[in-house]
Amino acid sequence: MPQVVRSRVRALHGPPPVAPVPRRFRSLADREAVAVLHRAARVLIEALPELTDRLVEALREQEPAYRSAIEADAAEIWQEVHHSLRHNVGSLIQPREFRDAAHRTSRRIGEVRAEQGLPLDAVLHAFRMGGAMVWQGLVDETARRHPDDVRLLVHVAADVWNFVDEHCGVVADAYRRTERRLAWRRENRQRLMTAALLDGTARIAELPDAAAMLGLPEHGSYAVLAVATARRAPHGTAHPPMALPTGTEALWHLGPDAEFAILPLTPGAAAEPRAPLTDASGPVETGARPGAPGGVPAGPVDADAELAALAAGLSVPPGARVGIGSVVRGLAALGDARRLAETALRACPAGGGVVLLDEQLPAALVVSSPGLGAALAARVLGPLDRLEPADRDVLIETLTAWLDSDGSAQRAGARLYCHRNTVLNRLRRFEQLTGRCLARPSDAVEVSLALTARRLLAG
Repeated sequence: MPQVVRSRVRALHGPPPVAPVPRRFRSLADREAVAVLHRAARVLIEALPELTDRLVEALREQEPAYRSAIEADAAEIWQEVHHSLRHNVGSLIQPREFRDAAHRTSRRIGEVRAEQGLPLDAVLHAFRMGGAMVWQGLVDETARRHPDDVRLLVHVAADVWNFVDEHCGVVADAYRRTERRLAWRRENRQRLMTAALLDGTARIAELPDAAAMLGLPEHGSYAVLAVATARRAPHGTAHPPMALPTGTEALWHLGPDAEFAILPLTPGAAAEPRAPLTDASGPVETGARPGAPGGVPAGPVDADAELAALAAGLSVPPGARVGIGSVVRGLAALGDARRLAETALRACPAGGGVVLLDEQLPAALVVSSPGLGAALAARVLGPLDRLEPADRDVLIETLTAWLDSDGSAQRAGARLYCHRNTVLNRLRRFEQLTGRCLARPSDAVEVSLALTARRLLAG
């Protein structure tokens, strides 16, 4: 507590004075007031247990946040209040000896209450209630034993209440520091747990805690969205500059090469089994349903529809590339979902766009094994490289337009602003150069995959 022989106490964080303030001496009345204060404070020290009981009971009745804490551990609250009062009332008598201890006690209370989640307003209210009770005790004790001296207490009233304000500042500062530390620790734990889920390294025993920490159902349906932007967002950005459809919840995580969003989906009936995907290292396994083949995504039918609607409603900035994996079931399968999203991202055009894996499985197969994809493109389209670049590009453009038009020369011609016969002539020339027959289904599949590989793996 600030010394009562001074008239005022500077604010806890107030700026220092420009010039030293001359030492001001108390008047005779001030010195007499200090003596009265010390005398009454010594009586309060002797009656500290009763004062503690009254303050704890007042907290129970007047402060709901403390009421639950008292009911949970009344002895702990009593000891805290008693310890605080002992140091604070002692500061009225021996300010220099008790000041540091009183500050340590107040800081500790602020830290403990922040850790317990007690509202800061409730803690400050408790301190002010304690200050009011101490002041009332000083007045009552003086009035009872020395009524004529009550008028002298007015000379030290400001000091007592400045002391209360000072310790409210100490408590609030300690509370906010602890709150920031706890928030950082909580966010760091959430970040680490999210990374572990997306990496597939989270242990099964950790999943219930992860679900509670992240606010996600342990056995819900999920998909992962991966984003790579033409110009990377600064490290630490909460999420990339893109907008999800209104009402869509997502948990974002910044990875070394892309941003990822965990998308909780609406639960529902189980989906039909889908064939497992493969990448260069083998099958890409996903969370399988009991009794279902390994590697079969276990997403529900309505979740698939929800995911397709989400992909259609994305607002993607120019140049951004977005890949969305298949639906999986449960937090344990989020590592698989991330790999599926990365596969979809690799299948995304270099110029940007959105790829939903389930709608681009041929492209996903190509990028999952880029070596085989490049070999297929070289084998099927290699003969075209002997042509002049402009001639080669015309044939590839025509072939792509024809495949995108479901094999209709009429619609392909409309796309290319040429006659259908021109399209047919170019297709026959392609067949002559490559030895492929576009009317043969197996050749048409190879040509389509080769064009996809050329587009996605170029450069």
